[in-house]
Amino acid sequence: MSPIRILLAEDHEMVRDGLKALLSNEDDFIVVAEAEDGEDAVQKAMDYEPHVVIMDIRMPGAMSGIDACEAIMRKRPDTKILMLTSYAEDELVKEAIRAGAVGYVLKRAGSKKLISDIRAIAAGDAVLDASVTRTLLEEVREAANMKEASAFADLSQREMQILALISDGLTNREIAQKLYLGEGTVRNYVGNILSTLQASNRAEAAVFAVKHHIERYVDWDSEE
Repeated sequence: MSPIRILLAEDHEMVRDGLKALLSNEDDFIVVAEAEDGEDAVQKAMDYEPHVVIMDIRMPGAMSGIDACEAIMRKRPDTKILMLTSYAEDELVKEAIRAGAVGYVLKRAGSKKLISDIRAIAAGDAVLDASVTRTLLEEVREAANMKEASAFADLSQREMQILALISDGLTNREIAQKLYLGEGTVRNYVGNILSTLQASNRAEAAVFAVKHHIERYVDWDSEE
């Protein structure tokens, strides 16, 4: 089995030397090139065709580590890029992943973890530091919640209250009594709700409400 070809892209020479010494002890690794800035990293990636690039996310000059990652992925999409940084900064995590990085490891991680992560991404896996994973999970949840809430964006709070009660199986009369409204007023609201949701009947509207967890977004104190 051929060794994993690695490009080290790090502007601090001492850090590069330390990484090279560490990785050179592994029989299945070979450091084929080193780069000290983003532009150099892109050029070396083209010249030496590494399987894995270990990229410092903060590189000097006009091209950051993220910019270099994006450029490499455009030209050599099969390259696996492992971002190396001192801090798990939320925005940088997202930018690195959008740029095509498949790994993001903090510099304080132990040498054993770094070695296992290189092998993992070379094999096609994605690896993230635990703190980064938590950040991304929070982002995913937030995005999912925003998408879910947007399902009711065209409804007023009063309409959402009525839709929630429809999903609970209440009739127009029962809803009117609960919200202290006239039954005719509730009927008009229901018609607007069905029209807004493009639902053909109350049952379809109720299914929509339950599917999108209306109970999380309805404000029962609102008299809107």
